Amino acid sequence: MTDSRDTILEIRDLCISYFTRAGEIPAVIDFSLDLRAGESVGLVGESGCGKSTVAMAIMQYMGSNGGIVGGSIKFKGRDLGELGDEELRRLRGKEISMVYQEPMAALNPSLTIGRQLMEVPLTHENVSEDEARQRAIAMLSDVRLPDPERVMDAYPHQISGGQQQRVVIAMALLSNPSLLLLDEPTTALDVTVEAGIVELVADLSRKYGTALLYISHNLGLILETCDRVCVMYSGEVVEEGTIDSLFTWPKHPYTHGLFGCIPLPHADKNAAPLVPIRGQLPLPHERPDGCNFGPRCDYFQDGACAPANVAIQTVTGTGDNEHRVRCNRWADIDHKAAIPQGIVKPPMDVGETVLEVDGMKKYYEVHDRSIGAMLSGESVKYVKANEALDFAAKRGETLAIVGESGCGKSTFAKVLMGLETVTEGAVRLDGKEIGNEEVQSRSPEQLGSLQMVFQNPNDTLNPSHTIGGQIMRVIRKFGVANTKAEARDIMLRLLDTVKLPRDFALRRPRQLSGGQKQRIGIARAFAGNPSMVIADEPVSALDVSVAAAVTELLMDIQREHKTTLLFISHDLSVVRYLSDRIVVMYLGQIMEAGTTDDVFSPPYHPYTEALLSAVPIADPEVEKRHIVLEGALPSVLNPPKGCPFVTRCPRKLGAICENERPAVQKDGDGHAIACHISLDELRKIEPVIKVPERQAAE
Repeated sequence: MTDSRDTILEIRDLCISYFTRAGEIPAVIDFSLDLRAGESVGLVGESGCGKSTVAMAIMQYMGSNGGIVGGSIKFKGRDLGELGDEELRRLRGKEISMVYQEPMAALNPSLTIGRQLMEVPLTHENVSEDEARQRAIAMLSDVRLPDPERVMDAYPHQISGGQQQRVVIAMALLSNPSLLLLDEPTTALDVTVEAGIVELVADLSRKYGTALLYISHNLGLILETCDRVCVMYSGEVVEEGTIDSLFTWPKHPYTHGLFGCIPLPHADKNAAPLVPIRGQLPLPHERPDGCNFGPRCDYFQDGACAPANVAIQTVTGTGDNEHRVRCNRWADIDHKAAIPQGIVKPPMDVGETVLEVDGMKKYYEVHDRSIGAMLSGESVKYVKANEALDFAAKRGETLAIVGESGCGKSTFAKVLMGLETVTEGAVRLDGKEIGNEEVQSRSPEQLGSLQMVFQNPNDTLNPSHTIGGQIMRVIRKFGVANTKAEARDIMLRLLDTVKLPRDFALRRPRQLSGGQKQRIGIARAFAGNPSMVIADEPVSALDVSVAAAVTELLMDIQREHKTTLLFISHDLSVVRYLSDRIVVMYLGQIMEAGTTDDVFSPPYHPYTEALLSAVPIADPEVEKRHIVLEGALPSVLNPPKGCPFVTRCPRKLGAICENERPAVQKDGDGHAIACHISLDELRKIEPVIKVPERQAAE
């Protein structure tokens, strides 16, 4: 094993620029980092701060218009900028691997998954085709992909986005690299899969001394995976230190702002709302004089913070000699009071029942044309996407539906929107049956009152129309504005709300990033002042500050219009902050339902318990039990006969769980758990998340 004191990566005073027709644009300024074998360092910050640019510079993938204009990057003592193409080719994939943010950008659509995985050991190691295949299959199992043999023969477009991401992670790990770069490696994954992948990567690091560089906007993930962290803002490191030091004693106002945007367990949408960082990240060619964060900082002082550039300096009094901050006023700030506190709001009154779901089922037919299936009479099978759903939502209430990919959350949303119709049961909106009404047959009033923020904005934005035009069309269509000028004014205010520049109104979708498109989708959904909004993973791809702004936008609209919000997510930290009640789904069925307090406290369904354990929490004082689910979701074509969770349940009782569907047990008013384990036994389970008494009192 490599000596843990060996330096794998040494970056000194790195400056990176892109050259355009408008001139040189500095993307990264004065970046330095040491990364030792077996160590993990996190890079955090908003989109556009330079995190991914640093990773691409390490890989020497700067493109024709980008380049290193100052400083150096050394890998095991060798300057990467001085290596030739052939030397770099031998390093990439073997010694240095990278997991990219967009998995489809790293996968060849014309080759099978198996062929692309096998290329790694075949290219870099002296192994046979058979050994390469067996190693690839084993790695697919390690990253929790069901049926690895089938995945090996599939093409990238034949598997889901989350599965594509796991394939890319498997590809990066195949040759046990010395340095692994992970650019938002778990953004598209469920929290349970994320927990397993994070543990897998950590095991590899410990076993082989692999150095890890995590790039993420998820501070909870960074806390759980890294030894040190660098906070970047507008191309510069504004604060760095060990995890304990930086998370316990943050010194830079920008770091304070990031923590104010995170829904920690003690946050409350009424008593302790999130506070987005005001303003926007400056464009690289529009940086201010002096401190780049100055225009957004509440502690800015002319003279102390500008016009001279601000140097990074060592922080004293934290016990961390590596804790540094790029702020001239850090010693003058009361850091206990510096993390922003939102304005306390009274709880919202919940009105009458708006949505009723009664025994709803949604099945899809799958036809097997094989001779064996035809002879056995089993040529038609059913995918039970939703199985006997029962719940209701009231006016002004936020109801969350949580669960892993494939549990049926989005299918239910499609039925509600009229994109699908029910197989059995009833779905009533404001007392009117809509489960059997397709979207084309619904009235304009129904369409306007029920809007949706989709998970993938690419599929919902017209590529040939401007962003402003698409938002204004909704405003005019549903009668929110009578004139074009009034509609334009509302559209510009919506862009302000979702933290996008007003000149984006003239852009087309292809000119926006994925996160920016998602913000446009949110703005457009709220443009018609709907009475009910279905939000399908609306903040999963957003920076923490933008996510906080969007979250507060949801709350403000809900208060103003008494909107009913149906929030679909696998992120229980956001769900806990936003929701009044929660429905936990697994394999198309409801495992647990109740108020947020009920679901987050014992008794838990074993699946809820595992979901809570998998949530990354950006607070070192919060204690959390460690539970990692083994195996993958069963096939929806062949679900378990008894409890749907039986194949992965760490508390399985035995044959009764395998053969009998559990009855729903009631624990008080409205709290329901579908489990064979008695409520008395479930009540004895220790809380998964323990918040310090000081924080709980706050």
